[in-house]
Amino acid sequence: MSHRIRLLLLSATLLICLATSAVAQPTVRDFGAKGDGVADDTAAIQKMVDSGAQSIRFPAGVYRLTKTITIQLDEAGPVAISGDGTATLKMEGAGPALQLIGTHGGTAAPQTVKPNVWEKQRTPLIDGLEIVGAHAEAVGVEINGAMQPTLTRLSVRKCLHGVVLTGRNRNVLIGECHLYENSGIGLYLIDLNLHQINIANSHISYNAAGGVVVRNSEIRNLHIGTCDIEANMSVEHPEAANVLFDATTGSMREGAIVGCTLQHSSVPACANVRLIGRADEPRKVGHITIADNAMSDVAVNIDLLHARGVTIVGNTLWKGFSANIRAENCSNMVIGANVLDRNPDYGAANSNNGVLLIDCRDSTIQGLHINGDADPTAALTLRDCSRIHVNGCTILDAKKYPLWIDGGNKIRISGCFFDGYGAKEAIRRTHGSRDIQVDESSRSGDDQ
Repeated sequence: MSHRIRLLLLSATLLICLATSAVAQPTVRDFGAKGDGVADDTAAIQKMVDSGAQSIRFPAGVYRLTKTITIQLDEAGPVAISGDGTATLKMEGAGPALQLIGTHGGTAAPQTVKPNVWEKQRTPLIDGLEIVGAHAEAVGVEINGAMQPTLTRLSVRKCLHGVVLTGRNRNVLIGECHLYENSGIGLYLIDLNLHQINIANSHISYNAAGGVVVRNSEIRNLHIGTCDIEANMSVEHPEAANVLFDATTGSMREGAIVGCTLQHSSVPACANVRLIGRADEPRKVGHITIADNAMSDVAVNIDLLHARGVTIVGNTLWKGFSANIRAENCSNMVIGANVLDRNPDYGAANSNNGVLLIDCRDSTIQGLHINGDADPTAALTLRDCSRIHVNGCTILDAKKYPLWIDGGNKIRISGCFFDGYGAKEAIRRTHGSRDIQVDESSRSGDDQ
């Protein structure tokens, strides 16, 4: 037998073995699931999970669930729940379709991770599935006590919430996911202790009560990057935001929102990014960077309340109907080179587009560019603020004043350019503002 023929036979044998191996991998259908959209597949899928199969695979089909599929990671794992994008889990019961429960009680530091977590629980994976809610209280995925949970290529829609993280988790990755048209929140971090989470390259939109929402939690190292996050508010939830960090209880620090589009809707009081701290301790939300995003079409594009240590730079903001940036009782902010521009292609000048700081202190506004502000008072308002430095800003075609200093003290204005404004002077000062220094180049008609 020639060497060439032997190679061909060997190659054919290898291909047959590989094909046989692929066919032999069990799926939920081997445990009785039908995937026909008619049969209740809950028990069959849970049976496969409890068997210790670890690789829980879903072929194409619609799998009806009437109860939660619970994955106890210390018993089932390491575990991967996956499909190739052709399988739908239809959740017809209350609660999560898929619930991952681990026992990790440490931090992200390696020495705090117990051996059983590495051996049986690490990196639970959910990939390539669609979950559709068919119950008012259905949830897509809930994760508690996990180390390195990873969600990819997951679509959740028509549920109450898309993905819920609760309890204690570490080192979470969420990427290439669609959390869409849920009646509650897209990604909900609630009653949670979590350090290290990356949310990337995902579409989180048309969720009625918020896009990415943090409440009653201790969160550190949260990074949202290159996502499209839109229209996550409704008439029923007018206060909602595309991204909401609510630290009225708990704390939310060390975060970044970078390279995203955040837009819509005209629901009153809604925001694209909203940070809420505590009035008595205005430092529980902060150390946060908001950079290089495009935001529009909400009441307030960036809304900060009782925050400390927020950097806003490199963003393009427009159609903030009440304001583009609003901050109250905040400190140590840097509002840098952002573009706030009312492009006439976007319709009538019915949005204020300005910047409003109330009772803020110890902050710098530098390189800000505002064009076409329609606020009936001023493009940039400092109300009862102190130790604020405004430098190198350009404010053009303001409807009235480019800058209004309403009360406050120790404010420095330097190197700014104001032009095309509707008032007689560029800078208005009222209510006993004191220790205000304005250099000559910034006065541009100021009568003070």
